[in-house]
Amino acid sequence: MASNQQSLLRQWHMLRMVPRAPARISAKDLCERLSAAEFDVAKRTVERDLNELSAIFPIEVDTRSKPFGWSWSREAASFDLPGMSLPEALTLKLVEQHLHHHLPPSAIDALRPHFQSAARTLAVVNDNVPSRAWLDKVRSVPPQQPLLAPRMEAECQRTVYLALMQDRQLKLHYRKRDAAESTVYEHVHPLAVVQRGALIYLVCMFAEYDDVRTIALHRVQHAEMLYEPVRKKADFDIDAYIASGQFGVIAGAPIRLRASFTRVAGEHLHETPLSADQALSQAADGRLRLEATVPHTRALVWWLLGFGDGVTVQEPAILREEMAGIAARMAAAYGAAGTP
Repeated sequence: MASNQQSLLRQWHMLRMVPRAPARISAKDLCERLSAAEFDVAKRTVERDLNELSAIFPIEVDTRSKPFGWSWSREAASFDLPGMSLPEALTLKLVEQHLHHHLPPSAIDALRPHFQSAARTLAVVNDNVPSRAWLDKVRSVPPQQPLLAPRMEAECQRTVYLALMQDRQLKLHYRKRDAAESTVYEHVHPLAVVQRGALIYLVCMFAEYDDVRTIALHRVQHAEMLYEPVRKKADFDIDAYIASGQFGVIAGAPIRLRASFTRVAGEHLHETPLSADQALSQAADGRLRLEATVPHTRALVWWLLGFGDGVTVQEPAILREEMAGIAARMAAAYGAAGTP
């Protein structure tokens, strides 16, 4: 069955490649185009397919000169052959995997038949076909410890995305962490959606307040789109909002970080700087000295703690004291007698 499906897929591609008369294409050129489309096929097989297809479809061969040329008949009715090529199927599969939460509901609805067609196309080809094999050769790995995504109500997500797209207000039933009951927010003004790792956040304003807040979308228990238009925040810029450190949990104003790294811990900073104004130099003892202006966030503290004794924070003093306090409490916890 798989072999029959692959033959049908190959012939479907062939029919799309044949031009309408007076243009024509030779069996050799068709064979090369099919090879480029990842079909391993001989010229004789192409010639056999063309002869068989010409008994069903209005395609004809011009034998007046060599190489013989194939084309759709001038009188053939115009029609479209549904389906997609392997590169198209691969692209749509990757879009479905990686951009699903970045697309509005209308786009998802419009693309769903194409996603299904892509899955069918990739399912009938051999695993060693380059486009099909590519799916097993590429992965996106988060830089931190990977976590499983929380369960999210699909209808809630859909309603929130629709309201964001149409600039409409929302009424949300939101359950805060460790809360037994949901909190009802009567008027929520959506501004943006941001995905951070496995979590999706709604950036919004509440009621008549102008301060921008973020809420975790998986904690929304019920969402209702209202008819009222949103209040716009004139100076809001999603990129600036992210760059300010909001999704790292702001702990204070931006700071000028000065720290010393071991070579092993800090050498990646040559290729992936911490900030645009980062300055990195090597000390006489081989350690790397870092200076960079960064948002003061909890994520920064967690990042620095991840290096263990591979980093020493020198400034600002408030961050150095915080790191020293955490290290002291960790040492006490690990050194406590009788701790299992």
